[in-house]
Amino acid sequence: MSTAMNFGSKSFKPRAPDKGAFPLDHFGECKALKETFMKCLRSNNFDNSLCRLQSKHYLECRMDNQLMAKEPLTKLGFKDLMDPPPSQADTDPEP
Repeated sequence: MSTAMNFGSKSFKPRAPDKGAFPLDHFGECKALKETFMKCLRSNNFDNSLCRLQSKHYLECRMDNQLMAKEPLTKLGFKDLMDPPPSQADTDPEP
C-alpha cells in the first residue's frame, strides 16, 4: 500500500516565474503612475490601446525601481512610442 503514493524518482524542481509575475510595489514607488493608468482605463471603457503612454510610464517606473526586470521597451510593445533615433545628417559634423 505504501508504494501506491510513490510516483517514481522524479522530484519537483522550482523555477523562476514567467514574465508578468513580479514583486508588489510595497512602498508605493509607482502608485501615482498606476493610478493614472487605471484612471485612463476607466475613462476609456477599459480600451487599453488608448492608454499605452500611461502604461509605458508605469512599466518604466517599475523597471527603474527594480520591481521588474529591465527590458527594452520595444520588446514590451512600445516601439511606436519610442523617440526616433537621430538621423545620420544630424550626427555627422559639417565639413
